[in-house]
Amino acid sequence: MKLSRIALAGGVAASTVLLIAGPAAAHVSVQPVGEAAKGGYATLNFKVPNERDQASTVKLEVNFPADHPLSSVTPQAVPGWKIDISKSKLDKPLEVHGKKITEAVSKVTWTADEGEIAPGYFQQFPVSVGALPEDADQLVFKAIQTYDNKEVVRWIEEPTAGGEEPDSPAPVLKLTAAAEDGHGAADDTKKTDDHKAADTEASAKESSTAASSSSSDTTARTLGIIGIVIGIAGIAFGVLAGRRRSA
Repeated sequence: MKLSRIALAGGVAASTVLLIAGPAAAHVSVQPVGEAAKGGYATLNFKVPNERDQASTVKLEVNFPADHPLSSVTPQAVPGWKIDISKSKLDKPLEVHGKKITEAVSKVTWTADEGEIAPGYFQQFPVSVGALPEDADQLVFKAIQTYDNKEVVRWIEEPTAGGEEPDSPAPVLKLTAAAEDGHGAADDTKKTDDHKAADTEASAKESSTAASSSSSDTTARTLGIIGIVIGIAGIAFGVLAGRRRSA
């Protein structure tokens, strides 16, 4: 009986933890498609779950980090949603592919036109971004979620130093190490070129050897034929000389 009460209490406690953890995990988040490497480009998905039973999400605002501005921000069209892009002047221009960028996207807003996020559903909002900073390990995107009952939820709290998640955490994008594909590709290309050069040189040597051998064979055959002709001529000359003496 006592064991049953302990088990029941443990089950209730576990259920309470799940109930508490459930709503805390249902917040606006950002995830890359694949990896988000420093210095590279990536496609990000902003995932927006609907946390209300009696209201639908009709608006999402995502603020892009001002301390690490992105020169390229291109949202993908989402059926039923209107997209507005806000830009701001940069204190320090960015240089991209030899061009100076004096302004960058500061906010992207999705507003429901014919669609909305109903209770029990979520929606993803894809955005292509780059180039990602090389001097940061993460990017924080503060987001604001609006419901059709005029309720506004601000997902703007940044992670604490202790690693504990705040009540209304902002979406955080973790950046991975810079990709080394370029260096690797260059090395592979160099190795391939070296192999090709070696093969070409070997082929040239073989061709030269073959040509030399062929030339030697031709010369030998020519000399042999000349020798035979001279030999025949000598024999003929000797025969004629002998006949003359006999006569």
